[in-house]
Amino acid sequence: MTDFGAPPVIPTALQQYNSYVEDPKWQRKFSIIWAAGVGIAVLASIPHVARAFRNRRLFRGSITGVTEHGSNYAPTGGVDVKPPRTRRRIWGVVETLWSSTLWTLPGVELDLGQSTSSHSLTRFPEYSPVRTVMVIAAYLALVIACITMHAPLLDNPNRAGFLALAQFPVVFLFATKNSILSLLLGPGNGYEKLNYIHRWSGRGMFIGAAVHGALWINNHVSYGLPILGQQKETSGVAAFGVLCVLVLTSFRPIRRFFYQWFFVVHVLGFVAFYITVCYHTIYASPWIFPPLAFYGFDILLRMFRYRVKDATLVPVDSNMTLIHVHDCEDGWVAGQHVRLRVFFSGRVFESHPLTIVNAPASSSCVPGNSITLAARVVGDWTGAVNKYALTEQERLRVEKDEQPGVPVQVMIDGPYGGSRVDLGEYESVLLIAGGSGATFTLGLLDDIVARCVKLGRPHGEKTRRIEFTWCIRSFGAIHWFAPMLMEIANTVAGTSLDLHISVYVTCLCNPEDVPPIPNMNVVATTRPSITGLLRDLVTPPSSMAASASGKADVDVETQSVETESDESALAFSASSRLSWVGLGGGVAVCAAGPESLTREAHNAVARVSLTRGIELGGVALHTELFAI
Repeated sequence: MTDFGAPPVIPTALQQYNSYVEDPKWQRKFSIIWAAGVGIAVLASIPHVARAFRNRRLFRGSITGVTEHGSNYAPTGGVDVKPPRTRRRIWGVVETLWSSTLWTLPGVELDLGQSTSSHSLTRFPEYSPVRTVMVIAAYLALVIACITMHAPLLDNPNRAGFLALAQFPVVFLFATKNSILSLLLGPGNGYEKLNYIHRWSGRGMFIGAAVHGALWINNHVSYGLPILGQQKETSGVAAFGVLCVLVLTSFRPIRRFFYQWFFVVHVLGFVAFYITVCYHTIYASPWIFPPLAFYGFDILLRMFRYRVKDATLVPVDSNMTLIHVHDCEDGWVAGQHVRLRVFFSGRVFESHPLTIVNAPASSSCVPGNSITLAARVVGDWTGAVNKYALTEQERLRVEKDEQPGVPVQVMIDGPYGGSRVDLGEYESVLLIAGGSGATFTLGLLDDIVARCVKLGRPHGEKTRRIEFTWCIRSFGAIHWFAPMLMEIANTVAGTSLDLHISVYVTCLCNPEDVPPIPNMNVVATTRPSITGLLRDLVTPPSSMAASASGKADVDVETQSVETESDESALAFSASSRLSWVGLGGGVAVCAAGPESLTREAHNAVARVSLTRGIELGGVALHTELFAI
């Protein structure tokens, strides 16, 4: 047979673009890059994970959930051990440099980097502002680059569709409550910290799907082809329509005002989207299995975390209901939350996240073996719980003359979340909360005081002074947590640990309702400046102030009510109340409450850390945004 030689090679410029060969390569590039970013984050978290492992916080409650038996810590009977003095120069430099990413702009629920979590009756996150914006900008830039580079989108927009499919694993990895990534990143990096990436990756998927669908429709119109009718086109339009519904209903106003409706639409919507995408293209199958694995892992861990428990509802007043879940001694870390379902009045299908107010029994100042949750009346469900508790308590008092409290059964799922900052690693601590945000800071206070005073600093806790600040609207709200504050204050009394409690009341009403909590100041004024509080905490007292006030201006066994009208006097000096213990041991700031408060905390820490961070040994921040 005659050999005619090699076949002619078509010039590159004349070759037809084969999207089914080239576009999957960009899917793989996209996956490698985002996976590498996750790997870098995991590697950067190794020191944090190592410290959590050393302090027995790493896997506490993350696998088995809440337990009825506590750890083997034995209280030391109030032995006051002098904390070790260490200078944290290396970490101080790191935290000072990192603090530049904490700046937050008004009206933006993200910082330039993301370091907070968010929750209320429905938890959705925040993280730290500059870092978050950086992460989101990098992610969207990666998506757009992979869609547009060397792709003839006008003639063949398949690349955008392939990239929409490639984001399935990202969307589900950062959406599940029990995420493998959360375990690898260590405590304080739960789903509520990572959920913002889920939202923005969903929007990235929408960008890819919109480009793909719009350009294909344009091509069909240009060539006179029907848009609907064929199975591929019809299923594609249906899939895009479902995705539009998912994206539009996930915006913040919808989540905030119609959460239950949003949740139902979201669950049913992603199932419908899965089905329609699989009908639309055979190339979807490799990308739907990782999400199914992530979701299956989530469901499996939830099976180990569900508990059905006896509980007692205690309506403190018409605005607050305390829920004591019995026979729970361990399995959570202070600051974590559980998703609670109360079996009452036919509302058994509603579950809501509530922060655990107390620390585990082994590291708590409050005696007992229960979890205490606080449900402030801010919506239909909390209002119904409070009304039910008030009605039933009155009925039981009349019929059986029983003690206050209504017995119910509840289901808890968790714990989740928590603080990334271990307060025991810092010499000075500022805890500030607004309204029901005290549920978070109070748990941290309970834990650190017990570790420093009752347990004798079992892991070398360095904390020497604590400023606890709470901003509320009425004096009566102090009674929500007055018994717990009293227990903590009495535990600290007579020890070398300096604790001061400041309550700022923004409404001049019923000052006689203030309970006598040791070493507590109650100030009727507007909300204090967090920057002022933080600067006072880290500024040595002048000799004049020291001579005028002696060691403290509030006796350890008394409390006072003051009225401040001068704004400059709002953040009255913590340094004049607390004995000065020096610099270099680091400062931890934890803030919980509305967005204005957490935003101010970000900016205050960034400002102080950039000017004095190395001198102080670093300023660490964790915030909890109590909003949807």
